Order: sequence, then structure tokens, then C-alpha cells
Amino acid sequence: MLDKAVCVLDAVEAGPRTLASLVDATGLSRATAHRLAVALEAHRLLARDGAGRFVLGPRLTGLDLPALARPALEALRDATGESTQLYVRRGDRRLCVLSLESPHGLRTIVPVGMSLPLDVGSAGRVLGGDAGEWAQSVEERERGVASVSAPVRDSRGDTVAAVSVSGPIERTTREPGRLYAGAVGEAAAAVSAALQRQTSSG
Repeated sequence: MLDKAVCVLDAVEAGPRTLASLVDATGLSRATAHRLAVALEAHRLLARDGAGRFVLGPRLTGLDLPALARPALEALRDATGESTQLYVRRGDRRLCVLSLESPHGLRTIVPVGMSLPLDVGSAGRVLGGDAGEWAQSVEERERGVASVSAPVRDSRGDTVAAVSVSGPIERTTREPGRLYAGAVGEAAAAVSAALQRQTSSG
């Protein structure tokens, strides 16, 4: 049964899953997949997103980090007018654990729970250790979209997450770092400070 539970977690780690897609991905019966998913949800290893799909839960994504990051990401979204995200590393991929959408009709949408590769996008470079204080990308993962990301660091200076702002090139331009690096860096520093305060008080 433990192997089956891990199989469910592996399937959800690849991205949000409806029960039907969970059954398809794992090969388990509908009843077994549902029973395991609900049990994992009860233990906070899985959760549900706004659409009711299964996503990785707070014990795996670090619920405190999205909660700590939300004020800074809200301020970043309001300051830039663009969508903001928080990513953490999961193996050779990055997982979106917080996503706030731009008020513009044309905007970047990254669902919470989405798993993306590390080798494309500014957040991937930050989490992969290939960036300094910030990184930018232009049309690497999606045509017409640019992003800027900065690292969230723990008390040891290790990168534990990436704060990102992303939007259409017509607003971000092909040099998004020129527009947003400062604001993204400030947001990431605020999240780092909040995380370090929580760690030291815990």
C-alpha cells in the first residue's frame, strides 16, 4: 500500500490531477486512487486547488513559505502590474507553490502545483544555482512571455525558493530585468527576511 501511495504522490508531483487523470497516471482502480488521495490529503501530503484537483500538500510544499511570501508577492504584483509566482525546487524540476495573477486581461497564468523544468525560465536558473542576484528570460518556456526571478535564501544563505514576475513581452519588453530586477529583488529579500525570522523564532 505504501508503494501505491508513493505512486499517487509521484503522479501529482508532475502536476495537478483530477481523480480521472490520477487513475490514468497510476494505473490504480478509481476506488483505490480516491481512497489513497483522500488519506494523503488528511495527512496534508496532498491538497486541492481551486478547481478541486489534487496538488502536493503543505507538508511537501512548505505551506509556511507561501503564507510568508504572499504579502511580498502581492506588493510585487501591485507595483509591476504583472503576475507573480513563488517556486521551490523538486528534484530536477520546479514547483509553483504560490501564484498571483495580474489584473490585466492579457497576463501570465501559472497554476499552483504546476511542475516545470529547471532548464528553462528565469526561476529555473535561480533554483538551479545559475544566477546571481536575479535572472531574466525571454520566450524560453512560452512564446511572447518574459520573466525576472530572484532567490529566496534561508539563514545559511542557501537558495530555497525563487520569486518571479512574468508577463507578455509587449509590457515587459525584451529586457525585463531593466524594468523589474529591483522590485523582484526587494520582494525576494522580504521573503528571505520573513523566513529567517520564522526559523530563528521556531
